[in-house]
Amino acid sequence: MDFNDTPQEAEFRAKCRRWLENNAERTSNLDTSGQQNRYGDKYLDQARAWQKKKFNAGWAMLHWPEAYGGLGASAIERIIWQQEESQFAVPRGIYEIGLGMAGPVMMQYATEEQKARYLPPMAAGEEIWCQLFSEPSAGSDVAGLRSRAERDGDHWIINGQKVWTSGAHFCDYGIIVVRHDANVDKHAGMTFFFIDMKSPGIDVRPIKQITGGASFNEVYFNDVRVPDSQRLGAVGDGWRVAITTLMNERLAVGDANGVDVEEALSWAREQDNHGKSLLDNGAVRQQIAQWYCQASGLRNTKLRTMSALSKGETPGPEASITKIVSANKLQALGNFGIDSLDMAGMLVTDNSEIHGFHNAWLGAAGLRIAGGTDEILRNIIAERVLGLPQDARADKGVAFKNIPSGA
Repeated sequence: MDFNDTPQEAEFRAKCRRWLENNAERTSNLDTSGQQNRYGDKYLDQARAWQKKKFNAGWAMLHWPEAYGGLGASAIERIIWQQEESQFAVPRGIYEIGLGMAGPVMMQYATEEQKARYLPPMAAGEEIWCQLFSEPSAGSDVAGLRSRAERDGDHWIINGQKVWTSGAHFCDYGIIVVRHDANVDKHAGMTFFFIDMKSPGIDVRPIKQITGGASFNEVYFNDVRVPDSQRLGAVGDGWRVAITTLMNERLAVGDANGVDVEEALSWAREQDNHGKSLLDNGAVRQQIAQWYCQASGLRNTKLRTMSALSKGETPGPEASITKIVSANKLQALGNFGIDSLDMAGMLVTDNSEIHGFHNAWLGAAGLRIAGGTDEILRNIIAERVLGLPQDARADKGVAFKNIPSGA
């Protein structure tokens, strides 16, 4: 592995940094209250303005073809841009799913006319997209979904429910996988569409989170009509199209962001522990050292991915390691900050530092589910990285309608 930028990459990084220095701020002036309240209108306006500014300057979607609003840049240049942008206080959480997951699947499966219609407005921030996969009855098994689509001439009629859909309440379009045939194996009876989120029959209901926010939603479909022209892939090809989307998710949904080892170290120095600094406690130092090792491992894993991209290679399933480690580390860090204050750790105060530990502890459990549960990702690593045998599947070769359920 070579962790250093090539001369060309260093030149591109400097170009990114110059533009960001001239157009963004390192300290936040964002309406962050919107993030705790389903992303308020002011925050959405700020996100749209920032995306449009990037689009007009050619920075919105570097790796997309120029015809669709990109620069045709390399994968490593995309990573370099993300690294540089992460150092600035810009709106986040609005476009990542659409651009990182819906965009690539449209690029691969949509018609040329559809690409020309939908991709430029997506890149410019004029239309926001979401992903509709998870269902209450399917759990971690995407292929266990029960939302159904029935053919009606040149249309399909969709009924069912999706859950944990980020941003559905402000999105214009969404990608969705549904079951069209329950008489075949569960992986064979699915079809993939993109839909207008303002279609009659779609009901979006927010889910109140323990952190106080409500960025996730339940989405109900009641006789929603979708033209067959909005099908992506062949009928019955939904699982393959979904896998394409989920592979892109590893880049779109990455680390669990929040407090990290630097904040834990600073916090431990300041906290009193029977007249001494909490950092004098050997067990605390050992734990912080362990988090430091994990943070270093995550950083080097990303650098390994960057090295592969720089050589024109495709990163493998080992990218799943990043989310498992970072989400569990974030939860442990939140627990540490709260425990360090004993029972007072759960009190909401004006101390902004403890708020970071509160948010980590309350939110990390959800991050261990969103974008692939710990258990699913461990199976991926076991089977595809370590080469261990697959788990036994009792439903293999069984028609979906004959699979026992808790209904």
